[in-house]
Formats: sequence, C-alpha cells, structure tokens
Amino acid sequence: MKQQSKAIKIIVVSQFLCTSLWFATNGVIDNLVERFQLYPEALGHLTSAVQFGFISGTLIYAILNIVDRYSPSKVFFTSALLSATFNLGVLWEGNHLISLLVFRFFTGFFLAGIYPVGMKIAADYYKKGLGKSLGFLVGALVLGTALPHLLKDFTRTLPWQYVIFATTSLSSVGGVLMLVWVPNGPFRKQGQKLNLFGFLNVFKNSKFRASAFGYFGHMWELYAFWAFTPILLKTYHNLHPNVVFNIPLWSFVIIGLGGVSCILGGYLSQTFGAKRIAFIALFLSCICCLISPFMFQLESENIFIAFLIFWGMVVIADSPLFSTLVAQNAPPEIKGTALTIVNCIGFTITIVSIQILNNIKSFTSSNTIYAILAIGPILGLIALQRKRKKASQVQA
Repeated sequence: MKQQSKAIKIIVVSQFLCTSLWFATNGVIDNLVERFQLYPEALGHLTSAVQFGFISGTLIYAILNIVDRYSPSKVFFTSALLSATFNLGVLWEGNHLISLLVFRFFTGFFLAGIYPVGMKIAADYYKKGLGKSLGFLVGALVLGTALPHLLKDFTRTLPWQYVIFATTSLSSVGGVLMLVWVPNGPFRKQGQKLNLFGFLNVFKNSKFRASAFGYFGHMWELYAFWAFTPILLKTYHNLHPNVVFNIPLWSFVIIGLGGVSCILGGYLSQTFGAKRIAFIALFLSCICCLISPFMFQLESENIFIAFLIFWGMVVIADSPLFSTLVAQNAPPEIKGTALTIVNCIGFTITIVSIQILNNIKSFTSSNTIYAILAIGPILGLIALQRKRKKASQVQA
C-alpha cells in the first residue's frame, strides 16, 4: 500500500510536468503570430499538429507493443526528454509555419510515451481503486495542459520564450522523476513477443468497444473546447467591449479546474460505478455544447465565466472513467497497447473537430458553431446507452 501511494504521487507529478508541453504554443500564440508572421488560424493548425503527432506516436507505440514489451518507466523517461527537445525547436529564429508544425508534430509524437504510458504504469500498481487513481492522473494532465496559460500570465513582463524554456525544463524533470522513483508495478504482465495485430483484437470485446466509443465521443468535444477557450473569452469581449478579461489567467482557471472534477469523478465512481458517472458527465457536457451559442448574449460576464468553468469541469470529468473502463476490459498482457490505441483513435477525432471549427470560423462569425461539439457526446451517450440496455436484457 505504501509503495502504491508513493508511486501514484510520483506518476501524477511527472504527468503534470510533462504534459505542460501539450499546449505550450497555445499559451504564446499571439507572440508566435507576431514574431513569425503567421495567419490568425495558426492556433488551430499548431494544435492539430500536436494531435497528429500524438496520433502517429500512439499508433507506432501500439503496433510495436512498446509499452508492454519494455519497462514503462524507461519508455516514459525517454519520451519525456525527446518531446522536450522538440519543444525547444519553437525558439529557432528561422521558424515559419511549416517548421513550427514539424516541431509541434514531434513534440506530440513523443507525448505518446507520456500520457497513455502514465496510465499504464498506474494500472500496473492497482487492481482495485483504479478509477480514483486515474482521476488524479488525468487531473494532472488537465493542470499540465492548462499550465502554459498560467506561465504566460506570470511572465507578462518577460519575453515569451520563457514559457517554452519553462515547459521544456518541467518535462525533463518529470521524466527523471519517473525513471528514478517508479519501478515496474507489481501487477505488470510483460508482453513476451511482438503482436502486430494485438491492438485490433481488443475491439472484439463488446464491453471494451462500448467504453472506447464513449471515449471517442468525449474526445470530439474535449480538445476543441480547450483549444478554443481563449477564443471564447475573446469573442465575449468583442461582443461586450466594456468587459475585459485576463484571458491567459481565465483560460488556466477554466481548463485547470477540470482537474478537480477528474478527482471528484474518480471518488464518485467508487460508490456509483465508473460507467454511470461517465454517462452523467458526458450528458452534462453535451448540454453545455448545445446552449453555448446563447451564453454569448448574456450581459453578465460572471455568469458567462461560471458557465465556462462548469463546462470545463464536466468536459473532462469522464476521461479517467473511460480510461478505467478500457483498462478493466482489456487483456492484462496488452493493457498498455489497448490504452494506447484508444488514445490514438480518440486524438485522431480531436483533429477533425478542431479543424472543422477552425475552418468554419474563418468564414462566419456566428457562435452557433460551438454547438457542433455536441455531436461527439451524443454519439458517445448512444454507445453507452446501448450497452446498458443489453446488460439489462441479459439480467432479465
């Protein structure tokens, strides 16, 4: 028990430090646009480059069964250092859009050895209580994702490059902590040989499919909401010029408080079940998507901020619960591969939703476009509801 407690604390801290790389350029996007003469749409493209890199990385990691064949802590450490190195590429004076996209792609590629691998390491330490543990772990991811916005606010009087230096340094420290302090977990079952089709076989399990499809619907909404949070705030300001937001700080608060809901959801899942809490969170975030166009018309900025905070909490609360369900319904010897391939597909979906919003926003100023994000939660709820109906029929 003591070993479990120590391990999960280190995993959470390492995950937090390393995932600060994810939105490193989002926190300084205005500076990048000005410094490298980019188009305003660069935000969506740079975010998608990280996602595409992550997708490519998770696919390679899954096909080669890297996490199940080699020590997860060593994979995490190596990936953290490589991702941090490519993050530094953003500082190159000769950058243009293409080079920035390449650097962000490889930053995302090696993040594939951080996020799903961190979940795999946690799963190797727990047979029971995994939902609560992954709640803390995904909470760390949320805070790490939001951190560049806070760093930007703290360094307003300093050059924007400090944000990139800081996230690179944090990732390196996180990788070292994992390597030194977190050995292989007691419930780890090492894959003995390369299985190129292992990542496909897991989908034959109906319980695994239902959990995965719920996760896919959740991912359609999640990263698009995170990427466009600063734009949501800026749009409200444009509609209500008398309202002035500290956009970096509020972006951090809106995204970062999602970490609290991950932890809360993990605790609630111990009493009410992971699937039920995930369903409720997905339903609430779907409602937020649908009513979001109307919220811009409110004259009260306090209500608007409260709405975004609530949305930011429910949009991520189900993530650790879906990961828990995926891990529980995957064969132990390919659990890491299963988590990785589900991440791969989920993040592929995020590119589609981000680019759709990005492209639509380029030719319309209508705020109804954010209702498109409800498509994913609706499909995810249908997948979960079908599984619940089948389970009820079997019990009858």
